Amino acid sequence: MEQHYDVVIIGAGPAGLSAGLYAARAKLKTVILEKEKAGGQIATTDEVANYPGSIEHATGPSLVERMVAQCDEFGAERVKDSVKSFDFNANPKVIQTESGNLYYAKAVIVATGATPKKIGCPGEPELTGKGVSYCATCDADFFTDLEVFCVGGGDTAVEEAMYLTKFARKVTLVHRRDEFRAAKSIIDKVRKNSKVEYLMDSVVEEIYGDGILEGIKVKNVKTGEITDLPAPEEDGTMGVFVFIGYDPATALFKGCLDMDQTGYLITDENMRTNLPGVFAAGDVRQKQLRQVVTATADGAIAAVMAEKYIDAL
Repeated sequence: MEQHYDVVIIGAGPAGLSAGLYAARAKLKTVILEKEKAGGQIATTDEVANYPGSIEHATGPSLVERMVAQCDEFGAERVKDSVKSFDFNANPKVIQTESGNLYYAKAVIVATGATPKKIGCPGEPELTGKGVSYCATCDADFFTDLEVFCVGGGDTAVEEAMYLTKFARKVTLVHRRDEFRAAKSIIDKVRKNSKVEYLMDSVVEEIYGDGILEGIKVKNVKTGEITDLPAPEEDGTMGVFVFIGYDPATALFKGCLDMDQTGYLITDENMRTNLPGVFAAGDVRQKQLRQVVTATADGAIAAVMAEKYIDAL
């Protein structure tokens, strides 16, 4: 089946939904393609406290539900399907999905997002959002005066450990090597912080708890010794923050859209990629801060710039 649109948006996370809202409100015929459920990473977040205007006890799913309702209200179509192939140099641009449908678009917005790399240990999936986090900016406040473990050894892990000391009673950095990979200036700074402790040559083997994180088991990679580290009895819980990298969902676009060495799409401040009429928004693009608020801002900008691009055709 062939369908023609003004804008095709790939991805229904906050960036894609924001783009859909702005494009549809501009009276552009818009469709959002999403291979999974709408919401992206935020859909797995139990509580959202730092999105402007979010009410007390707002959850990721409830925020996504409101975003989806807005898109639907203004007429953006949503289709559950994944992109199989495309031609962004064609006029109009062509997208073929796994279901066999062909979409023709005057402009395309790529909002496929990025996912945090996981430890891959037992208990991690079940306790994500219930003690396990991948974003200190999002969740640090929930662990005020508690003990937290920060997994990783690069710049991000060490910097986020420093940030977490503003909230947590104690922060323990867990790193699989005997030296950090972070810049020396960052390491020197964290070494001066009395709230930070270290578990070197160590990996998290298991995360456990009954509905909430209650402890972790850590393995020394040199000796093989496994140590059980339960949450302090007086606290009942603790936190595990994982900073071992992100995987941007850009493999499909390699060789077509410009990206940096880690796979993030390169855009200008107006979300334009290297191809005319192709925009990128949200966590999928190269940027300093990956939050719901920056994703929605990216989506709005991308949609407005797509409208301007279409008007100039």
